[in-house]
Amino acid sequence: MVSKPPVGDPVQDAPQVTPPQHAAAGLPAIGHTLRIAQEQMGLRRTARTLLKVNQKDGFDCPGCAWPEEDRRHVAEFCENGAKAVAEEATLRRVTPEFFAAHPLADLATRSGYWLGQQGRITEPMLLPEGGDRYEPVTWERAFAILAEELLALASPDEALFYTSGRTSNEAAFLLQLFAREFGTNNLPDCSNMCHESSGSALTETIGIGKGSVSLEDLHRADLIIVAGQNPGTNHPRMLSALEKAKAGGARIISVNPLPEAGLERFKNPQTPLGMLRGAALNDLFLQIRIGGDQALFRLLNKLVLETAGAVDEEFVREHTHGYEEFAAAAKEADWDETLAATGLDRSEIERALELVLASERTVVCWAMGLTQHKHSVPTIREVVNFLLLRGNIGRPGAGVCPVRGHSNVQGDRTMGIFERPAPAFLDALDKEFGIVSPRHHGFDVVRSIQALRDGEAKVFFAMGGNFVGATPDTEVTEAAMRRARLTVHVSTKLNRSHAVAGTRALILPTLGRTDKDVQAGGRQFVTVEDSMSQVHASRGNLPPASPHLLSEPAIVARMARAVLGDGSATPWEEFEADYATIRDRIARVVPGFEDFNARLAADAGGFRLPHGPRDERRFPTKTGKANFTAAPVEYPRVPEGRLLLQTLRSHDQYNTTIYGLDDRYRGIKGGRRVVLVHPEDAAALGFADGAYADLVSEWTDGSERRAPGFRVVHYPTSRGCAAAYYPETNVLVPLESTADVSNTPASKSVIVRLEESASA
Repeated sequence: MVSKPPVGDPVQDAPQVTPPQHAAAGLPAIGHTLRIAQEQMGLRRTARTLLKVNQKDGFDCPGCAWPEEDRRHVAEFCENGAKAVAEEATLRRVTPEFFAAHPLADLATRSGYWLGQQGRITEPMLLPEGGDRYEPVTWERAFAILAEELLALASPDEALFYTSGRTSNEAAFLLQLFAREFGTNNLPDCSNMCHESSGSALTETIGIGKGSVSLEDLHRADLIIVAGQNPGTNHPRMLSALEKAKAGGARIISVNPLPEAGLERFKNPQTPLGMLRGAALNDLFLQIRIGGDQALFRLLNKLVLETAGAVDEEFVREHTHGYEEFAAAAKEADWDETLAATGLDRSEIERALELVLASERTVVCWAMGLTQHKHSVPTIREVVNFLLLRGNIGRPGAGVCPVRGHSNVQGDRTMGIFERPAPAFLDALDKEFGIVSPRHHGFDVVRSIQALRDGEAKVFFAMGGNFVGATPDTEVTEAAMRRARLTVHVSTKLNRSHAVAGTRALILPTLGRTDKDVQAGGRQFVTVEDSMSQVHASRGNLPPASPHLLSEPAIVARMARAVLGDGSATPWEEFEADYATIRDRIARVVPGFEDFNARLAADAGGFRLPHGPRDERRFPTKTGKANFTAAPVEYPRVPEGRLLLQTLRSHDQYNTTIYGLDDRYRGIKGGRRVVLVHPEDAAALGFADGAYADLVSEWTDGSERRAPGFRVVHYPTSRGCAAAYYPETNVLVPLESTADVSNTPASKSVIVRLEESASA
């Protein structure tokens, strides 16, 4: 039976703590999945919905971007994917009556968990200037307000158009087209906060900012290194691929400050043996200090260079540039400095080298643990150096594998959602639509917040996501958002961003992935691109949550018509009626999408986009070759009496969406305000297990930020390191603390001190 949403916020003052688990999935995952699904959808709807997740004739999971094999399992989803689907396909509803009962001031006091549990938004809502609560508004009036505010700007660059990774290819293409026809490249997106560092490093070194491997490559690999990533919680279906690789003889090294259950043992819930025994995945766990990855890979590169016959000299000679400068820098790597930077023992690194040298086909996977530091871009460049040395790019079973976190975050960038677009893309767009796109760069996420703060931007439009919950420096960000003339959120459900409004605010409710989409041209589908560049269709199968919802492409098309009027020759009405017409235009603008509609019709599994380094060892860089790089080794220096904090997700969480208050694998139940600290560090700082501390971050300008009331949990982290959940700890990350080159918030290396809580 479907349960009602919580009336009040649950108390989180005393979370229960038990020892962390050493295996992931299995029967507990099945039980938890079914309980959440039944609470949100009921039994019949659960079956109808989950059996369509990630199927060729179904819809793409609104969770992560992990790909599917061509042959699908009947239950092609994981525990967290099922939670994401259940929350979207929920029978709970947020109606105008809800907003009448909950003024903005009340919503602002609620947790993200409580807001998300209320259900699907059913009608467009307006917070009028001077109003204290949202009230119903017609779609016509909503678009008129948008047009009024946008056309009143002194410059198109005073508008910001943010995109979440859930947005479809079709909607993303229309949004960037509208923004550029309007006159701005202000297209910040969630990539700015996650894999921007990956894109920056890979574009420079191999010529394309995407991973170079397929699932088949993982299955064929001899060695897989998983660095700065927790697939058991963040990409659970990846565990099946690792299990298959292990069965084929692969070795796995995990590099992480925390031990993670999913990489210790995976109890595959899709096989009886997997349920009973599971499969051990790790062959070597390198429990590295936060931010020590560049030093580790630099030393490994030195050791490879010193090993006779270890370098693929033919590949280096034929396909790379900059080898001599790189080799000279690598030979300077120092054992003592590396051990200090990484916290590892010499024997651990020597064992890793043995596995590296024994492998003819190596894949390196990574996620936010590598991308959210000041030195993230040189770190990922060093990973590329490591793979180039032994010819592990453009070889079956080998390559780079940045694991994307949201289901179409990679596709949105492919469609042109980027504040620094390539001139060739703009040339093709202008030729196709007869427009003149701006050539100056726009604002990324951090720069957008600064623009709002400083009065340089006045309208904020978000296509999905939870911008306020996802971004750093919470107090600064919220104050900046409240300075806007208009904030607009295209959403399926409530989140913190709706409670942090500009002078006027709109909530525009949209169809979800699970919803059936019928337009004037008939039933529609959208497309997405997964983490390995496979493009495929997504078709919802449920009646929409309300008759008042519009699809994302329809919202963009109607906004464009309202703002651009008769002066636009773009056929916005045609695009809204039939998404195939959007795909025809994508096919003529975006390389790799030729015959887009025909290829989708020919193969229900979709098609893979071309990738020069992967397909033919062709590297579209400035040198025409894969580039070795040589950068000074960096790692965080932490003052005495301080810890280096990384922000992370719990297992009951996807990005900023909180499904529950537990973190089952880490032994946390009934609360999220916990900080994981090594017992010896906690003792040295005077904090017993169960004590309460305020986390205080310290920035280079002398400023401090405080997150109060965290229960200290003695936990087997790396020495000198700590971990706590976001978005609760985003308040600690200074807006100016970003990665060099990519400008990604450095949320994985925050210097903090612990102070006894006043309420302790």
